[in-house]
Amino acid sequence: MQITVLGCFGPYPPAGGCCSGYLVRENKTAVLLDCGNGVLSRLRYYLEPWELAAVVVSHLHSDHTADLLILRYAMQYYLQRQQGEGLPVFAPAEPEEEFARLSYKEYLQARAVQAGETLRVGELEFSFAQAVHAVPAYIITVRSGKQKFVYSGDTEYCPQLMEAAAGADLFLCEANYLRSDLESGGKNHLAAFQAAGTARAAGVKRLVLTHHHPERNPKDALQEAGAIFPRVELAYPGSSYEL
Repeated sequence: MQITVLGCFGPYPPAGGCCSGYLVRENKTAVLLDCGNGVLSRLRYYLEPWELAAVVVSHLHSDHTADLLILRYAMQYYLQRQQGEGLPVFAPAEPEEEFARLSYKEYLQARAVQAGETLRVGELEFSFAQAVHAVPAYIITVRSGKQKFVYSGDTEYCPQLMEAAAGADLFLCEANYLRSDLESGGKNHLAAFQAAGTARAAGVKRLVLTHHHPERNPKDALQEAGAIFPRVELAYPGSSYEL
């Protein structure tokens, strides 16, 4: 399995950056995990959107979905000229108005998924655990054979995060906050020390921090996490991981 970072900032990007989006591939199967603003243009360095088997969305905030409203036009252009099927988009069903926006004619087809569900897309298996966020959100586990990749999405610390991450070969975890942000009342996101503590307790092999805040140096999160879990690194656009 190969995971490539397309975008890694939130809730908005710095100059030249883009928000959440990750390309997951196993042989001929390619799935886009989240599709925030700027992700579509980065995706095209690797493959065309109509080569995707599916898009899987962790939650329906715009920094994770915005480019789906543009990707629809690419799919329309292609399918009006070639035989094929619309691209499935698997996502939480709520908020209802946001879920309704995902489908576009026959070109993009939104399909609701639930916590506890397992989904097979080509050579990849996806499962979903409930996160703790401002809207319904999922912690997503991707498997191929013995390989296990876990993506936190956006979440506060919760027991199901460690349960999902247990034994992961790669744990891609948001660290939008530092400890000081939580002490100041920050909610809905993880601090770097929590991501690292989860990785240590869950016995993961490799921790990659993502969802960097655009107004902070990501190295601050790396330093905070590294004091707890040394096998940690920062996601950056174009970084790629082989499992």
